[in-house]
Amino acid sequence: MKRLAVSALALALVASFTSSALAAPARSARPTVPVTQPLVILLQDHVARATANQHARVIEPVAALRPLTQVRTVLPAMGFVRGKDGNRWVHVRLPGRPSGHTGWILADQTIRSSTEWRIVVKVSARTVTVYRDGLVVRAFTAVVPKPSTPTPYGQFFVEESLKISTPGVGGPFALAISARSDIFQEFEGGPGQIAIHGTDGLSDPLGSAASHGCIRISPSAITWLASRIGGGVPVTVER
Repeated sequence: MKRLAVSALALALVASFTSSALAAPARSARPTVPVTQPLVILLQDHVARATANQHARVIEPVAALRPLTQVRTVLPAMGFVRGKDGNRWVHVRLPGRPSGHTGWILADQTIRSSTEWRIVVKVSARTVTVYRDGLVVRAFTAVVPKPSTPTPYGQFFVEESLKISTPGVGGPFALAISARSDIFQEFEGGPGQIAIHGTDGLSDPLGSAASHGCIRISPSAITWLASRIGGGVPVTVER
């Protein structure tokens, strides 16, 4: 949850994994999570509303670009409808507070997409499990939050992927997700945003409960993840 420093460096691919990664589980014959997640890419700023109607209560504005990297905003889509007002609407997950909230945006000026990737954080097991096409591809040991500064539980998504400048705490990469801390309204100049990030500059051992709310995995693990995971990818945080 440190304020994340953005670098223009390209994401690095890694060819091997350190011992901090759990052995890759054998791919089962049937999916264990949903195979794909529909997404929408925003082409302009939108306004999220409580229902699929232009006269419905405004929840919040939704910017077309993410604040840290200026990449296009990509939101998980949970449904598409034609409203009574005649417009096409999309039910989407939204970033920010309260964590996990949703709203409706106009489908105009959006592009439909999808992702086959999904991340599940199991706090009690202290693991980050990565799925593709509904099947486990990697599982990593993680540093999870202290009991006094827990991570919100629920359904979230990756907002943007960042390269953290060297030297930088929590590098070499971070996936900033849509959840926000229930403890910190602000943290070191940032909005208390939760992230999955590396362990550069941090001494707590993998498998411990020591963070202020973020999830930490090894530098090689987060590098592997950041090279594959983009905006809109679902992130489930479980107890």
